[in-house]
Amino acid sequence: MSRTSRHALINKILARGSVASQRQLRDLLAEQGVYTTQATLSRDLLELRAVKVRTPSGQSVYAVPEAGAPGQLPVAAPEEEAFDEVLTTRLSRWIQDLLVSVDQAYNQLVLRTPAGAAQLLASAMDNAMIPGVLGCIAGDDTILVITTKDEVASELRGRLLELARPTQGR
Repeated sequence: MSRTSRHALINKILARGSVASQRQLRDLLAEQGVYTTQATLSRDLLELRAVKVRTPSGQSVYAVPEAGAPGQLPVAAPEEEAFDEVLTTRLSRWIQDLLVSVDQAYNQLVLRTPAGAAQLLASAMDNAMIPGVLGCIAGDDTILVITTKDEVASELRGRLLELARPTQGR
């Protein structure tokens, strides 16, 4: 199997479910008839920019910052897409899985995430190009979101908190 095909399969596997280790990923690839060494798999994960994030339940799993499937970070939104639509369609899963709290100070928001997840959520928000959001700065478990106006920050805070609530059946 070519490197490109293997990368596509790894993306698909990571998007489908929680993969906690390279050994688990290697076993899932083997189930698909793809056999690889740990060294090759490690390089693949590095090339795909896969990172380990901690879920709210405390499990550490791989995530890939690429566009496409629900388990992956969203692509940039077209400019005409509405604020609410961007959040709902492109970020809802990440917000539900990673957002712990949101506080507002004027046109800025401070978002808290589980340890190690702030960079992933900040990258997702930056890539989603949310209208009125100038940018995000992330640490380990904290994100500073800077918006164009106090009102945008207030609206975004409310929407983020709404999306962070667990849905029925989760």
